Amino acid sequence: MKIGVCLESMNLSLRQGLPQAARLGIGGVQVNANGELTPDQLGDTGRREVRNLLKTYHQQITALNCPLRYGLDVAENQQPRIEYIRKVMTLAFELGSRIVIVPCPKLPGEGEEVRANLLRDALLDLGRHGDRIGVLLALEIGLDSPEAVQAYLESFEVGSLKVNYDPANLLANGFDPVKGVIPLHKLIVHTHARDARRTSINMGIKEVRLGAGDINWLSYIATLSVVEYKGWLTIERDTPSDHLAEITASVEFLKRMLMPTG
Repeated sequence: MKIGVCLESMNLSLRQGLPQAARLGIGGVQVNANGELTPDQLGDTGRREVRNLLKTYHQQITALNCPLRYGLDVAENQQPRIEYIRKVMTLAFELGSRIVIVPCPKLPGEGEEVRANLLRDALLDLGRHGDRIGVLLALEIGLDSPEAVQAYLESFEVGSLKVNYDPANLLANGFDPVKGVIPLHKLIVHTHARDARRTSINMGIKEVRLGAGDINWLSYIATLSVVEYKGWLTIERDTPSDHLAEITASVEFLKRMLMPTG
């Protein structure tokens, strides 16, 4: 397993974040496909420059993240949304990442045929595009049980529909983030290293620094090892009080977790 970091969690631009990641002794960054990395605004010269920057600092893009205003189950602006994701997938291929993260809405239930058809059609379109160009679409899950996600994704006859696994998302919705790895292990292609703690107020969840929450990281890392996950553990922190200090501490925490024992 390799340690990466979400660039937005460091509150740095790509040019600032790559040397900082290198100084932290990690090998990859996750970046949002917007701003300077919006596909329509990043021409051939810009893409070449990004590849050169990555090479200079010995970094990889762990995944390109697609922030969406509306989900893939919403009819409004659905086709432009799909086209944007397709362009991000092509950009990911050209930058050497091969993984694109998109939010996964709650899976449709009975009586939600319209939403179900919208989501299935969108995922089929994107999954076929991924199969053609060799890029994986990693759905950011958490609203449904891992078993339900497994059954749903295995109903598609495409190979590029996968999962981004965030243990804090699972914990926040009442699922066991350690046990959830097992049913999804063939689908997990990227993970977020994020922690959370249950609060006594309305049984809520509060995001906390890595290692200070309710996730059993020894068991979690061990389970990922058992299923032979060899991808990224990408540190994500939505609201750090001190960006650099928290990311540095998180890197050191993960390095300790990944150290061989015995």
